[in-house]
Amino acid sequence: MNNILTTTLALLKTTPDRWTRLVEALPLELLAAPPAPGHWSALECLHHIVATEVVFIFRLNCFLEKEGQQFPAYDPDAPENRYDPRKSAAELAETFTQRRAASLEQISRLSPPDLKRKAVHGQLGPVTLEEMMHEWVAHDLNHTIQAERALMQPFIAGCGPWQQYFTDHIVK
Repeated sequence: MNNILTTTLALLKTTPDRWTRLVEALPLELLAAPPAPGHWSALECLHHIVATEVVFIFRLNCFLEKEGQQFPAYDPDAPENRYDPRKSAAELAETFTQRRAASLEQISRLSPPDLKRKAVHGQLGPVTLEEMMHEWVAHDLNHTIQAERALMQPFIAGCGPWQQYFTDHIVK
């Protein structure tokens, strides 16, 4: 990849629209259904990326404020990071859209030399801003895939003999 900043902006820009379309199109019971016990539903995935958008901006600022600054690891299972079912899917999608717009604005101000800046992750140790940009995009795509896999489960279960074509996507 020649320009991670351009690619990061392009990919991160697509995620809010994807979530908004899913939330507008699908019934709540499908969005809220976990694919299997102990796995996140699509709605829980959306909540997670809403929560972590703040984390990514905090980390970005750590890289930019002071070389070598430390930031803590993120615990998705901490009580304050868990899904709050009182928030509607539409509210979550709108919050995500707003937060992501602010993130994209900050990323758009970065330049290639910024990517070499270093910080210290509380669990992983020294990291570069370029590595975090890669992680941010991978994180987005990972939870989008996870949510879509959750949404697939009732359709896979109901497709009869075609189910054999989806074995890689069945959540156990």
